[in-house]
Amino acid sequence: MSFLVAIPVYNEEAHAELVIDEILCCVREILVVDDGSTDRTPEILEEIAQRAPGLRVLRHSANLGYGRSLIDAFDFAIEKGYEHLITLDCDEQHEPADILDFVMAGGAHDIVSGSRYHPESHCEGIPAPADRRRIGGEITRRINDVTGYDLTDAFCGFKMYRVEALKALRLAEHSYGLPIQLWVQAWRAGLTVIEKPITLKYLDALRTFGDELDDAKTRLRYYHTIIDRELAAE
Repeated sequence: MSFLVAIPVYNEEAHAELVIDEILCCVREILVVDDGSTDRTPEILEEIAQRAPGLRVLRHSANLGYGRSLIDAFDFAIEKGYEHLITLDCDEQHEPADILDFVMAGGAHDIVSGSRYHPESHCEGIPAPADRRRIGGEITRRINDVTGYDLTDAFCGFKMYRVEALKALRLAEHSYGLPIQLWVQAWRAGLTVIEKPITLKYLDALRTFGDELDDAKTRLRYYHTIIDRELAAE
């Protein structure tokens, strides 16, 4: 089976080299989608690419959004004919060593989704901010009511996808609501899903969304709007 690991990054100069080097211990082919970083991230990626021929970098000339970075990764995996795509974040909240566990857990499932709140997960670092836990829990419950997937974590960015299954989706959400749009479309397409517990590893209580989504009420309303829109679509 052919695997590609994709990482969306934006201003991750503090974490990029460590995370990518750890991933390279597990897999050879990595796609980094640099979403218009303005710090030293581009230079760091260039330095890594010189010693890691399996690293490819797709750079946005401006910050287009987390969802757009994932959509570009999906399109790349489809275009290049990979069988599986694994996505994880570049802020050291995900353990690259778990990649092989995702591969083993995949089986015939279309999506293996990491969960930080699974009963078998454990916590390291500081607790996640209360508003993120509350909003994540509310949206996860609504996604379950719609899809019947019985998820415990609708927002985790650590996932493995069967690339053929991604072809059934028509994703267009460029911001942080992309995972919510994905779940509703996956359900409509009949995709199969399994969760895999991962470590809840929250390191930075000051990390923000960087826009109006820093307001909890705005963020919750935005997520519900995506679900409403997807359910209303024909």
